[in-house]
Amino acid sequence: MAVLSIGSLNLDYVYSVPHFVQPGESLIATETAVKAGGKGLNQALALARAGLSVAHVGCIGHEGKALRELLVANGVDTTRVEEVEVAQGTAFIQVDSKGQNCIVVYPGSNQALTEAQVDEALGKLDADDYVVMQNETSCVAHILDECARRQLRVVFNPAPYSADIAAMDLSVVEWLVVNETEAAGLTGSADPDEAWAVLHDTWPHLGLVVTLGSKGSVAFTGDKRKKQAAYAVETVDTTAAGDTFIGYFVAGLVDGLSLSTCLRQASCAAALACTRPGAAPSIPLAHELRALMESE
Repeated sequence: MAVLSIGSLNLDYVYSVPHFVQPGESLIATETAVKAGGKGLNQALALARAGLSVAHVGCIGHEGKALRELLVANGVDTTRVEEVEVAQGTAFIQVDSKGQNCIVVYPGSNQALTEAQVDEALGKLDADDYVVMQNETSCVAHILDECARRQLRVVFNPAPYSADIAAMDLSVVEWLVVNETEAAGLTGSADPDEAWAVLHDTWPHLGLVVTLGSKGSVAFTGDKRKKQAAYAVETVDTTAAGDTFIGYFVAGLVDGLSLSTCLRQASCAAALACTRPGAAPSIPLAHELRALMESE
């Protein structure tokens, strides 16, 4: 079973700050670094580090060659990552003293993804192969439509949330993975049970996962509701935790694990990511995850 990741590739400019900067304030950062990131890159790395064979589709600017190199070094097929004549997508990330973050994203090259590029990549897949996608590139609605036409299995993380997502046809989506903010944007409620009621009424075949930060996560499918507590760790940086969760959750689906086990390994992986600084560098390897889970 093939897994195709379609999504953003960013250069992350990370600033460690005592608190998030306020309007009119000039704030001195205690550390700064430039690292690989972007939800698409992070999710592709998490899929690969979880042990899956994964290809990625996306665009980089001239400054983004190191992003492709990082994916290749982790075993990701980058044949369909194209270099374009558009400024590299970037993110400016503040990380406070508690490990929480706030992020400003400049889409840049990620908005250069074309329908032709998407169609060529999807044409290499067989029915029931997985497509993992989010909302940081162009062509999102087209990707969903083409996946439906080709009978592909879609895991969609509609982040960052935008109003046009509510108008998209989500009938092809097997799993929708959202945080509370995204749940509220889509359904009008941040409460997982209320959000599920709205989504299930409209898209009865869709499964839903809501990540709740320190409160864990909850998944719904059909008549099932599974709750997973968060792992208690000393948080350093939460930047890639959500993307790590998605990668390891999908790995569980591909491996045929139970929903409870998928949630457990995804939560464990996300917790490990929170103990390390940065986005891509924080995503754990499968053997690190096994060691933590077996130690419980």
